[in-house]
Amino acid sequence: MKVTAVIPAYNEAARIYGVIRTVIPYVDNVIVVDDGSLDTTSWVAEEAGAKVITNNGGKGYIGAIKTGFKEANGDIIITLDADGENNPEEIFLLTWPIINGKADLVLGKRKKIARISERLISFVTKLKTGVTDSGTGFRAMKKEMALKLNLRGRCICGISVLEANHLGARITEVPITINNIDKKRKIAWHHILQLCYVLKWVIK
Repeated sequence: MKVTAVIPAYNEAARIYGVIRTVIPYVDNVIVVDDGSLDTTSWVAEEAGAKVITNNGGKGYIGAIKTGFKEANGDIIITLDADGENNPEEIFLLTWPIINGKADLVLGKRKKIARISERLISFVTKLKTGVTDSGTGFRAMKKEMALKLNLRGRCICGISVLEANHLGARITEVPITINNIDKKRKIAWHHILQLCYVLKWVIK
């Protein structure tokens, strides 16, 4: 089964080259979706060996992910962050349950979820799905399932898992490690609205 890595990126010129170079050995191809970066993210990504698609005007993380899903030519899609937080050598841990025919969606389970708001969303999502880390950016899924996801919300947190669960997908989690990176975390105010989207799905 072929594997496509989809990496959404915004102003990650300083980090993305190294991320792509470490991902390439573990996948068949890499797609970077540049969400209207103001720096040289697109150029650097191309130099690193990725196919680059630019979402002009900025469509946000969900828009970038959905663009990547459409462009992917692998049977399995891996998504990961452009900032170097994820470890590409763990890609096989996520793809193996799908290759082995035991899952349709595999989530990289972090040891600790940093944001309180994200922990709350994951707690609510767990009530419906049993998944403990529904906001992870490191995940693997069958392409056929990825294309069925509407991903209606302010971010991916909770929504992808709830929609996949609704479609009858087999979902599992595998523990992953997180790299410490020098990147300031902004307050995720959009999680307030995201929680509303998640609650609607949970009470369906």
